[in-house]
Amino acid sequence: MPECWTFLSRFVPQPGSKSARTTGRVERAFPGGSARGLWVTGPAYACALRPARKPGGVALATAVNGGWRRILRLQTGCHRRYLRDMKEPDDQDTDEGRSERSKSDGKQSSKPAAKEDATEEALTEGEESYLEEKDSDEEDLEGSSSSIQDDYLENIRPSQEAPAPALEEAEDAVKKKISESFFYDYSELASMPFVTPDSNIPLDLLTLVHSFGYDCRKRANLQLLDSNTVMYIAGNQLILLNFKTKEQTYLRSSSGEGIGVIGVHPYKTHFTVAEKGSYPKIIIYEYPSLKPYRILRDGTEKGYAYVDFNYRGTLLASVGSNPDYTLTIWNWKEEQPILRTKAFAQEVFKVTFNPEDEEQLTTSGSGHIKFWEMAFTFTGLKLQGLLGRFGKTATTDIEGYMELPDGKVLSGSEWGNMLLWDGGLIKVELCRAARKSCHQGPINQIMLDEGEVITVGSDGCIRIWDFETIDTADSIDETGLLEIEPINELQVDKNVNLFSMIKMNETGNNFWLAQDANGAIWKLDLSFSNITQDPECLFSFHSGAIEALALSPLTYLMATTALDCSVRIYDFASKTPLVHMKFKQGGTTLAWVPRMVSYTGAQIIVGFEDGVVRILELYDPKGLTIFAGRKKVLDADISLKYVFKPHTDRVTALAYERDGEILATGSKDHTVFFFEVEKDYKPIGYINTPGPVIQLMWSTISHPESTLLIICENGYVLEAPCPTIKEEDDHDVVSYEIKDMCLKCFHYSSVKSKILRLIEIEKRKKKKELKEKEREARRKLKEEMGEDGGKELLDEGEEEEEEEPLPELFMPPTPSPILCGFYSGPEKFWLSFGGYDSGFLYHCAFPSYDKESDFKEQKDEPFDFCFLEDTEDNPIQAITFSINQTMMFCGMRNGAIRVYTLSENDTSLANLVEYWHFSMHDNNYGCIKSISTSFDDRFLVTAGADSNIFIFNIFSEFVLKKELKAKVPSPRYGIESEPIPEDIEDPKVYSIENARRKREHDKLMKEVEEIKAGKRERIKALRNEFLKLLAMNKELPKHMQFKRTIS
Repeated sequence: MPECWTFLSRFVPQPGSKSARTTGRVERAFPGGSARGLWVTGPAYACALRPARKPGGVALATAVNGGWRRILRLQTGCHRRYLRDMKEPDDQDTDEGRSERSKSDGKQSSKPAAKEDATEEALTEGEESYLEEKDSDEEDLEGSSSSIQDDYLENIRPSQEAPAPALEEAEDAVKKKISESFFYDYSELASMPFVTPDSNIPLDLLTLVHSFGYDCRKRANLQLLDSNTVMYIAGNQLILLNFKTKEQTYLRSSSGEGIGVIGVHPYKTHFTVAEKGSYPKIIIYEYPSLKPYRILRDGTEKGYAYVDFNYRGTLLASVGSNPDYTLTIWNWKEEQPILRTKAFAQEVFKVTFNPEDEEQLTTSGSGHIKFWEMAFTFTGLKLQGLLGRFGKTATTDIEGYMELPDGKVLSGSEWGNMLLWDGGLIKVELCRAARKSCHQGPINQIMLDEGEVITVGSDGCIRIWDFETIDTADSIDETGLLEIEPINELQVDKNVNLFSMIKMNETGNNFWLAQDANGAIWKLDLSFSNITQDPECLFSFHSGAIEALALSPLTYLMATTALDCSVRIYDFASKTPLVHMKFKQGGTTLAWVPRMVSYTGAQIIVGFEDGVVRILELYDPKGLTIFAGRKKVLDADISLKYVFKPHTDRVTALAYERDGEILATGSKDHTVFFFEVEKDYKPIGYINTPGPVIQLMWSTISHPESTLLIICENGYVLEAPCPTIKEEDDHDVVSYEIKDMCLKCFHYSSVKSKILRLIEIEKRKKKKELKEKEREARRKLKEEMGEDGGKELLDEGEEEEEEEPLPELFMPPTPSPILCGFYSGPEKFWLSFGGYDSGFLYHCAFPSYDKESDFKEQKDEPFDFCFLEDTEDNPIQAITFSINQTMMFCGMRNGAIRVYTLSENDTSLANLVEYWHFSMHDNNYGCIKSISTSFDDRFLVTAGADSNIFIFNIFSEFVLKKELKAKVPSPRYGIESEPIPEDIEDPKVYSIENARRKREHDKLMKEVEEIKAGKRERIKALRNEFLKLLAMNKELPKHMQFKRTIS
């Protein structure tokens, strides 16, 4: 029986012949190959001919193994071809059949190649290879695409050079090149953490245990797998959620650069995970086994925007995101592209097959809709696209649309009306009576279900329309509008933005799951009967970037806030959301009040975007007195304890002094405000800062004095002493401003170009030392070889390379923004920068205090720095430490977590070399905003701008033997009878400083008005007296009267 070979081959045309000869290198050989034909057992790279003759010709490849010859038939029509992982159907050991990764993986096999076959022939001169040419040479990306038709060989006529039986056997081999029972190994596909080589850091340093977030604004990010399981993307994870048991299952991305979009097979037997990265993959998993079944490669450059199966599930359509927007039709079971073209020049939102005709597709996106058809032309099968023309109708982004059975397309618009397209033109625009729009805002989804049209709007409404009315609609006047009314409608709730819906297919019910872009998953009953259930919110999440998180100093409780105007509390040990509270303005920063202030750990302080600060009290309502008729008691509740407004812009930082006596609040309005905690947060005063404040940090007890580190975004760092607390109010003071505070200032001046120059000088110095050693070795050799031989040897080494000039010193025109920092010791601190100065941590110290110095004129440089590997374009955004300071946890801009191991209490960061790095949040927009460890260092929590919150177990030798659960603080005695302070809901309310200034201004104006009123009264009295004198003068005889000179 012949052996089975893997070839790395090039196919070369034979002059005057339709056949081709293969030449290449044997990669691996496996015994037991099939006698029926040549089975390619690895992702071998091959090249079919670019045809110079009639399309549809046959290229022949001859594989030789000793005296055994087989003929392999290949369809011509493209010049680049990838043969993927494949094995014989009967071969049980699927793992042995793998050799190299594909080109798109960017990795090469570490296994040695087998010896070359002696019968291989080399390429002769003049024979042309097309291996290095680009795919775009063959593809018309604007109008149509080339067909890759290897899987449709039935219509190809046999070559005259090969016997028919041999061709038929080869044809069978091509058709069955991937076994139905073949699966990839998930452990080889899933991305893994990076660990510094030769370090002792365990690979499982952090283990994901739960996700509390949901990227509700990501397109099509809610898919149904069965009656109990939904799936959605969370950063670099795909989460399968059983919405009845709340159990989560995780699948990692293979690229480690994020997931673009997901899709489900019509029969629910498979689902797709289309990734992001450099030439990302589409991985198709079998369900419910969750085994990787097929991998589609090279469908786009950077990421996928949408995927869709045809009605029968035999084909898959994918469309790429920026920059290429490539539309590809796949024979996904054979991992082969059938058609490929450029969808549009702007962002494409969706691509779908027509359920009634799988040869028709539709794409839509930014300012366009396009109608596609697979058509046979004289050059083969093509994708022909027809761009929709808006005509008199305003151009609009199109998010939702639906193909009608007769080929027409019904789409939504940004203003809420429906557009009926026919032949690439708008046939009619549909609105409601009195020209009221169908929805108040964009229509995000349109579906046909049980003979009715369903529209889903960003206004939170679902409306049902009569299909016949829409299908036969036509304009009746020049406006092009036609008024229709919905059959039924459902308003889900206030503040709901429906993005997409999927039907649950429960027998006898009409239940749907809905993705709410404002942070929820809803279960909706669209039966519209007298027993219709009310909308049920199954899960509630933050919407948009999570601005801050804080962990309890006492138990496993977590608080988060975001610009969606909510504060949420979680028990992260038992993976349970507890309670949330809504406000009028978005939250921007948050901290847990220390136990020195609230011993039970029951208080949370939150800063908001309108400058307001609120202190909330968390308690267990089950500890309160139970009243008859009371509603269901929750596991936790929140009450408002204090509210005040120290700032005129968003609050960005909150910090309690180490003894808990003073609270400092920082803001974007360039101020830091101080409050006396013990006296119900009585204002002490504020200081002005040279830039917007991003972080506040009080010194620890290791510092001799209590000082506040104030980090401003624009490169300024201040150190403020503890403000003096006055026993009594000075009512004569007009402002809260503290003008006599001794502030130390550090104004960062960029040193990165100097550092790079020093590194280059050091590198050249080492290179010179190495060359000098080589010269010395040559001299010694010269002495040994004698004068003649030594002279020749010395001459060879005398050639000196011209030294390139050193890197120029550079100062960025705009200062690099400070991202975060922390104290390293008294008057010393570390800073992390974005922009030009990223790539290092800078160790800085405050200059000595000078009362006369001008902050703006200062230019200070760090005294030390620490190089951070691979952070040039990915700086550290947030930093926290373990309790014993042996680990530094870093949240990166690209959503990755990096953990550095340190010597105990090493604030100098002398050994910042070994680290653990793993991509978790979305790489494009999942910047980690907050990172924190639990009070006992068992858990790490991260919150990102991609709406995701991840909980990790930190590696420890200690194994938890019992289930953990947070303890909600018991309510204080009498809390239920305490009056709730009046909240500040109006963002235009005066801040504390402005209110005081207004109060003083009003007092002054009142005094002025009193003075004015007194003078008016005096003038009035004088006027009356004058009138009396005039009357008396008039009564006198004329010769005695005074003459008036002024009337």
